Amino acid sequence: MRQLTHRRYWLRSIPIGIVALVFILAGSLAWASSHGAQMKAAQKWVDEEFQPSTLSKAEQMKEMEWFIQAAQPFKGMNIKVVSETIPTHEYEAKVLAKAFEEITGIKVSFDLIQEGDVIEKLQSQWASGENLYDAYINDSDLIGTHMRYGHVVPLTDFMKGEGKDVTLPTLDVDDFMGKSFTTGPDGKLYQLPDQQFANLYWFRYDWFNRPDFKKKFKEIYGYELGVPVNWSAYEDIAEFFSEHIGEIDGKAIYGHNDYGKKAPDLGWRFTDAWLSMAGAGDKGIPNGVPVDEWGIRVDGCQPVGASVERGGAANGPAAKYALRKYMEWLRKYAPPGSLGMDFYTYLPVLAKGHVAQQIFWYTAFTSDMVKPGPTVNEDGTPKWRMAPSPHGPYWEEGMKLGYQDCGSWTLMKSTPLERRKAAWLFAQFCVAKTTSLKKTHVGLTPIRDSDIRHESFTERAPKLGGLVEFYRSPARVAWTPTGTNVPDYPKLAQLWWQNIGEAVSGEVTVDRAMDNLAREQDRVLQRIQRANVQGECGPKLNPKKDPEYWLSQPGSPKAKVDEKPKGETVDYDGLIQAWREGRVK
Repeated sequence: MRQLTHRRYWLRSIPIGIVALVFILAGSLAWASSHGAQMKAAQKWVDEEFQPSTLSKAEQMKEMEWFIQAAQPFKGMNIKVVSETIPTHEYEAKVLAKAFEEITGIKVSFDLIQEGDVIEKLQSQWASGENLYDAYINDSDLIGTHMRYGHVVPLTDFMKGEGKDVTLPTLDVDDFMGKSFTTGPDGKLYQLPDQQFANLYWFRYDWFNRPDFKKKFKEIYGYELGVPVNWSAYEDIAEFFSEHIGEIDGKAIYGHNDYGKKAPDLGWRFTDAWLSMAGAGDKGIPNGVPVDEWGIRVDGCQPVGASVERGGAANGPAAKYALRKYMEWLRKYAPPGSLGMDFYTYLPVLAKGHVAQQIFWYTAFTSDMVKPGPTVNEDGTPKWRMAPSPHGPYWEEGMKLGYQDCGSWTLMKSTPLERRKAAWLFAQFCVAKTTSLKKTHVGLTPIRDSDIRHESFTERAPKLGGLVEFYRSPARVAWTPTGTNVPDYPKLAQLWWQNIGEAVSGEVTVDRAMDNLAREQDRVLQRIQRANVQGECGPKLNPKKDPEYWLSQPGSPKAKVDEKPKGETVDYDGLIQAWREGRVK
C-alpha cells in the first residue's frame, strides 16, 4: 500500500509535459516496430514475388513505403471487392490480396464470380444505395452507364479531391493503354484499367504452312492460304478444312469454332464487336460516330435511336448479314454440339487440337493455351498464332475492327468515404508498377505500355503466339470495348441474347430477330428519356422516318452491298514483322 501511494505521488510530481513525452515516445516506438515489420514484409514480397518489374527494387520499395504510410488510418479494416473469374483476377485474389494485407494491415475479401453476376451486384448497389462492395472490377463496357447515371465516383475528381491523400504519386495514368476506354465524353476518368484483352483471330499456324494444304487451297479457291483479311476468306478456309481436309492423323477436324446456347453470354458474342467487324457501324476510334457497334446513333452525346427508321443500324443490312453468317458457320463448320455450348464450355475446345481457326478468340485465355498439350510444341512454342480478325463487306478503313475488354476498378458513391479510400489503395496496389509486370506475366492481360515493352516480354514473345507483337503495335487501338453510346448497359445487353437466341434456335427468322432487337432497344431508350434521369447526355429519340431515307444517307446505316467479294489473305510472317516495326499492316 505504501509503495503504491509513493508511486502515485511520484507520478503526480512529474510534469505533465514529460508524461506526454513518455507516451509519445512509447507510441513512436510501437509505430516504428510496426512500420519496420511492414517494410520487412514488403521487402520479402518485392524479392520473392514482384519480379520482374519495370522499377528497380529500390523504386519498388519506395512505392511500398508510400502504401504503408497511406494505409495507416485504415489498418485493421476489412474491405470487400468483386470481379469476374479469369486468371488475372485469381492472382489478385490469391496473391495480391495477401501481400496487401501483410504490407498495409488492410484485409481484403475478394469475391470471384461470373461477369453477369458482377453486373447484377452493381445494379443492386445502385438501386438500394447499400454498400455491398467497396470496389468493383467491371468491364469498361459500362462507361456510358457510369457517366450518365451518376452512381460512380469520377476518378479524375476523386484523385484531385477527397482521394488525393490516398492516390499513388507514381500511378502514371498516361501509361495505361485502356485510358481512352474508361474516359467519358466530359474528359473525366471514371474507371481505372486493371486488365485488358482483345478478341483476335486464332489459327493453326502449323496446318496453314503445310505445303500440301497450301497447294490444295490455291487450286480450289485461286488465292493463297493465309490469315484471312475479309469474311469471304474466313468462310473459304472454314469450308476448306471442314470439307476438303476433314481429317488429320485419323481425327476429324473443323474449320470454325463458336457457341450458340441461348444464355446471357450469347449476347457478349454479339455486343463484343460482332456487328462492327461486319461493318455495321461508322468510322471512329475508339468507337464509331455517330453510330456505334451496337447500332445506336448519337447526336453529340445523346442516343437518338437503334432502329434504321431512327437512324440506327441494329437492324440494317450489315447487322442482318452478320447474324446470318454467324448462324451459317456455326451449323456448317463448327464441332458437333457447338449450338448447345456456352462461353465457358466452348473455351477448352481449341486446346483439344481439332479446330483450324476461330474468328473471335479472347486473348484473356492465352495463359491456358500456352500450357503443354496438343497445340503446343515440345519446346514450349505454340502450334497456333493470333492475328487481326477479318472484317465483313460493310467494313471500311478507319472503323474499329474488334473488341477489347478493359476490366476496370470502379468506385461507387454509396461506399462510405473511408472504405472507398481503403479500397482505392488496394486497386492501385494491383496496378502499381511494383506489381503490374509480374501480374501481366501471370494473366497475360497487359494494361501498361511500359510493361508490354519490357525486355522480359521480348524474351517471352516467341511462346505467346503474337500477343506481344499485337500489343506493341499501333493495331491495338482498333480493338475497343463498348463505348459511350450505350446509356444503360445492363438493360440493353439482355435484349441481345434473348432476341439473337430466338433466331439461333430457329424460333424466328434473322430479319425478325434483328428488327425486334432494334425496336426493343428503342423502347428502352425511350423509357430512359421519359424518366429524365441522365441529364444532358440522356436519350432523345429521333422521330421515325422511312428506312430508305437513312439508308441513302452517308455513313451508317448502310444499304446492301455485295456480301461475297473475293477472298483475301495475308502472309502471317509478313504481318507479324509489320507489327514488330511499329506498323498496322
